[in-house]
Amino acid sequence: GGTPPHPYRYVYSWHCPDGPGFSCPLLVDTTGVYFRRDGIAGNYLGGMSPPEEEEPDPGDLSVDHDFFQEWVWPRLARRVPAFASLRPRGAWAGYYDHNTFDRNGVLGPHPKLENLFLAAGFSGHGLQHAPAAGRAVAELVVKGRYESLDLRRLGWGRLVEGEPLEEDGV
Repeated sequence: GGTPPHPYRYVYSWHCPDGPGFSCPLLVDTTGVYFRRDGIAGNYLGGMSPPEEEEPDPGDLSVDHDFFQEWVWPRLARRVPAFASLRPRGAWAGYYDHNTFDRNGVLGPHPKLENLFLAAGFSGHGLQHAPAAGRAVAELVVKGRYESLDLRRLGWGRLVEGEPLEEDGV
């Protein structure tokens, strides 16, 4: 029994002066590779989740640079031809914290503890969802209800009922 070990992910950085410009958002390709700009000097950050059978040993936080060469870089170059000539700069590894129930955020009032509001469990989407989650919790605290977006489906009810909110894009 016990809790399964947290998976971890590699994040790679590279330089490519001819890469996508400032209007390029965080991009997640259909192959699973993702990247975003890192500052204004032609630097980027990115990576991809390994296939399940290639999941690294969570006890060893060293970076696998071959994973970038064999899995990430070819997919980056296929998506953005300028990345064929990128220059790797560095990398790091870290644990990927995730909500093991359904990998989606849990938002709203706790079902049993009065005045406890949560915004947790976003499984790597926290930074992306933070503006909306913050606004939603502020509306709950101040107005007692969601006003901008109805986010009740992210509430505790699905955990209590055992009904995960499935999302294929996670």
